Amino acid sequence: MAAQRGKDLLLKLDMGSGRFETVAGLRATRLTFNAETVDVTNLGSEGRWRELLAGAGVRSAAISGSGVFRDEATDERTRALFFAGETPRARVIVPDFGVIEGPFQITSIEYSGQHDGEAVYEIALSSAGALSFAAI
Repeated sequence: MAAQRGKDLLLKLDMGSGRFETVAGLRATRLTFNAETVDVTNLGSEGRWRELLAGAGVRSAAISGSGVFRDEATDERTRALFFAGETPRARVIVPDFGVIEGPFQITSIEYSGQHDGEAVYEIALSSAGALSFAAI
């Protein structure tokens, strides 16, 4: 994958009825995949090396971002989803790589601002079900 512009990594949320919109004003976005392991090491493990059970464990993904407020509709939808504890579908577009899509729960929203600057926010989402991947 060649070098890409950071602004092309997009986080989109289902705004209702399957219509995805870019989350307002994000300046920085991060996508993380995790896989927990199941350790089956025992007294008979060769050389006392750790052994892991293939195909077991829990997989998860986390999305985080920070930015400025851009429009009222996506800001309100994000707040409503957080307070309702819903798990809307999210779509993350990674240029020249692929599209990750599935249910996510908003786990954190932080608001801040300084007297001589813009109001900013940070958002974090955790996967809440099976994710799909489609190569671009």
